[in-house]
Formats: sequence, C-alpha cells, structure tokens
Amino acid sequence: MIKPIKYLSLLFVISFVNCVSAQIKPDLASDAPKTLAIDGRDLQKNYNLIVANDADKSRALKSLTKKADKLLVEAHLYSVMDKKQFPPSGDKHDYMSTGPYWWPDPTKLDGLPYIKKDGLRNPTYYDISDSQEIDKVEDASLSLALAYYFTKESKYANFTSKLLKTWFLNPETRQNPHLNFAQGIPGLNTGRGTGLIETRDIYRVLDAAILIQDSPNWSKDNHLALKKWFSDYLTWMLESPIGKDEAKAKNNHGTFYSEQVIAMALFVDKPEIALNEIEIFKNRMESQLKPDGSQPLELARTKSWNYVNMNMFGYYLIARLAENANIQLWNQQISEGKNMKKTLEFIMPYLKNEKVWEYEQIQKISYGETIKILKYASRKYNNPEFEEIAKKIDLKNYQSEINELTF
Repeated sequence: MIKPIKYLSLLFVISFVNCVSAQIKPDLASDAPKTLAIDGRDLQKNYNLIVANDADKSRALKSLTKKADKLLVEAHLYSVMDKKQFPPSGDKHDYMSTGPYWWPDPTKLDGLPYIKKDGLRNPTYYDISDSQEIDKVEDASLSLALAYYFTKESKYANFTSKLLKTWFLNPETRQNPHLNFAQGIPGLNTGRGTGLIETRDIYRVLDAAILIQDSPNWSKDNHLALKKWFSDYLTWMLESPIGKDEAKAKNNHGTFYSEQVIAMALFVDKPEIALNEIEIFKNRMESQLKPDGSQPLELARTKSWNYVNMNMFGYYLIARLAENANIQLWNQQISEGKNMKKTLEFIMPYLKNEKVWEYEQIQKISYGETIKILKYASRKYNNPEFEEIAKKIDLKNYQSEINELTF
C-alpha cells in the first residue's frame, strides 16, 4: 500500500516527467499573459493542455519548436537597411515599397505614369525588400515568442529580442517610425496612404514583445523603447497627411487602419485613442456592409474571395482587440440588423458547397484567413459547427501550430 505522502510525491514526479516530455517546464502559478490580439487565456489553456499531454496541442508544440529551431539557424536579422534602393528622402532608414498592382504604361516610352491592373502583382514589387522583410519580422518574432512562452527556453526569446531590436531600436538598423514612401506609384507619387496596409500584421510584433518581457535579453528599457517607437508611429498615422488619407479609406484599407490604431494605442497605453477608433470602426461596418452581410466594395475586386475574407478577418481581429478595452463587438448591431456575424453567414453557403462563388476570382480560392474567422466564430458564437467546417475545408491550415496554440 502506498502511503499518502509517497503517493503525492509520486504524482508530482509523474507530472514533472510529463512536462519535460512535452518540452515544457512546470509552471503551476502562471497567469495568462496580457497579449492583445491573441487571447492570453487561450495561451494559458493550451499551455495546461500540453502539460496534460493533450495529443493535438503537443503535436502543435513539436511543430512550432521545429519551426522556431529552423528560424534560429536560418533567419536573418532583417532591417530596412538591407534594401539596395534609396527612398526619395535619401535615408535608407525610411521604409519604401511600390504599389503591387501598378505596371508600366505600354503606350508610353518610359512607361510613366504607371497604370493599375487590379489583382495582378507586378514582380518588380519584390525588388525592394522592405515589405517582404517586415512580414518576416512579424512572422518570426511571434513564432519564436510563442515557442518561448510554451517551452520557457531562453534561446527563443533571445532571438526574438534581436529581431525586434534590429528592426525597431538599434540606431544603425532601425526603421524610422513612418511609412511616407510605402506603395509609391512611379510617375504619380512617392508614397500613399494605401501603403499602410503593409503593416496590418504588426500586432504580431506587439504580442511577441509582450510574451518575452520576462526574458533576460529583453529589458524594461527595451520594452519602453519599443513602446516609444510605436507611439511615434501611431502619432504619424493619426496626424500625417498620408495617415489621414488612409483613415478615409472606405474598404478593407479603412478596416485595417482602425485595426492598427487600436492595437498600437492599447500597446502604448493610450486607451482613449483605442476607444475612439473602435467607435470609428463601427461606422466603417455600417458603410461597408449590406443587411445580408455582403461587402460590395470587396466583392467588386478581381480577387473578391480573398478581399471578402481579408476584410472579415479584420473585423474579427478588431473585435478581439476591443475585448482588451472591455468592449464586445461580436454581436454589435448597427442599422438594418448589420453585424459582423452576418458577414460569416454570407459566405457559409459557399463553405458548405451549397453554392459556387459567383464573383470574380482570378486566383485559386484559399482559406488561410477563413480558418481563423471560423475559429473565432466557434468560440464567440458558441457554435461548434464552425470548427467542424474549418476542419473540412482546410485541415492542414486548421492544424497549423499557430492556429492550434493561439485559439
């Protein structure tokens, strides 16, 4: 017969071994992290499931650490200084890109000014590296920071801190906090408000920084410096002519302008700005939606499925961000019964194969953002059917490490 004290000791040993086998150190008193776009309670729940050897979450962690270990070996410390071109300012610290859907005018000898071909990406867009590299900073920093959160292995936080310091903080390599020269059109302008769409995933950087706050190589001063960078960028978004121009956008560009303002305002402790932008976003939904949940401005695009789902994901992401300010948007009703749930109802017949997408779509349909939308909806509307549909339409994406571990 095992005595009670020995029995409890044995349970502790078993629990500890299980933690190690799941690549996690036991953390019996951990609180949910105060992440913004990711719900920290979901992270804590998934952490506990991994400790309990949940098969799906453990498999996702293995996939995440494999990706993170590869990043440690292969990832570059990306910087705006990597680009070969100089922006119009002559300062390489300024972010720069060209409009992706703009092409030389074949009727002009010099091709200027460029003309638009909606949905057709000009391959020369990739000649300037800033847009590709900031995407890599956003993706790599979040993946590594999540690996750190779930394993507590400092190597992941250390590299995350290097990525963030290189792009945002170090004087020799940092980006200046503006996008004055984003998505310029040769022959027309050197930058547009439209270019702000290129930082729509910057929320990943904010959550990554929050997740590594307790690590040795990311000091309080580093975190404050990053907050200062984003405070300056937020001010530029709100006050610059280019930022104000994007704020007026009526389609997905307006949605993701609001998303960025809300995320950054929360990160830099300016809740009044976040609250104001949430009210502006409600008006955006009003103007963008029809009562049936359709989005006419996105349906008019040549890649209508992509843009409908992209804009819808923006809605759901903003609703998640708004929870940090104790505001619930999931069932927010505006005129004529419009709400963000209706946008999902609009695409459901297509997801269930009850209807074929009848709008212009010059590219193969994909479901990357759709999966995230369905995962949000399953929880927020307490409907497991959404989760099941997500599994059916794209199981590989559904089971990706980020989706498994952040929802």
